[in-house]
Amino acid sequence: MNHYLKSRVKLLVILLLLPFSVYAHHPEIVAEAICDETTGEYIIQYTSTAWSDCSFDSCENSRIDILVNNVLVEMNAYTSPDYSFSGLHSAPTGSQIAVTAHAVDDWGNGTLGGQSSSMQVTVPSEVCESEGTGRFTGGGHQLRVDGVRITRGLTIHCDLLLSNNLEINWQGNQFHMLEHMETVACTDDPDIHQAPPDAPLDTLVGVGLGRYNNQEGFTIEFTLVDGGEPGREDMAAMKVYETANPGNIILDIPLQYLIGGNLQAHYDQPHKN
Repeated sequence: MNHYLKSRVKLLVILLLLPFSVYAHHPEIVAEAICDETTGEYIIQYTSTAWSDCSFDSCENSRIDILVNNVLVEMNAYTSPDYSFSGLHSAPTGSQIAVTAHAVDDWGNGTLGGQSSSMQVTVPSEVCESEGTGRFTGGGHQLRVDGVRITRGLTIHCDLLLSNNLEINWQGNQFHMLEHMETVACTDDPDIHQAPPDAPLDTLVGVGLGRYNNQEGFTIEFTLVDGGEPGREDMAAMKVYETANPGNIILDIPLQYLIGGNLQAHYDQPHKN
């Protein structure tokens, strides 16, 4: 075969192989760290897409893994018509997070899998602040246990960032919760009609640390329910005990209707609708 024919054959082979080269597949990943205003924590938001002209060649892949700092967080697939998917995952500790998309299975056109794409995500240094979803206020003589008058005043928010106040007094004793709680959960039961005013919650359950008679080392678990005006359907439960010795219970008020006063749910300021 002369040099001219060899060149023509070589060119023909290249042209025949070109589509497989141009339309070879691999996964792509785009990710960023965003603030989850509900929890006050940063989360990784990502989108993975098949790289190729999917209108020309099959981009299907039945297993694409997403890894965050080399830890598997999702298994998904590229399917028609978008050949793409998105997701969210809690941001691990650190300012630089590696997010990877890895093609585990083979591609729909027969191309072998195994390809990966990664990117580094920078977690912002500023604090991720939660808007919260509401708050509770209340005061007055609310509960009576074994004939003992219990008074309390409170302002409690549905997040762990804003400062809170909860003070309980009975028979010369006092419990005062620290400003920031350990846990809090706010819910809206459709069977409870707490308005007026309108609020995004009717029930708050919280756990906090505080001082009993000015001594540190005590925990309070409490539940607040706003059952509407004028407060006769409001309920509360409060349990105070020694943190290091939970069996040492200082005050235990089971969930019950209030005798007097009022519990009021609100939209959280300054996020009122």
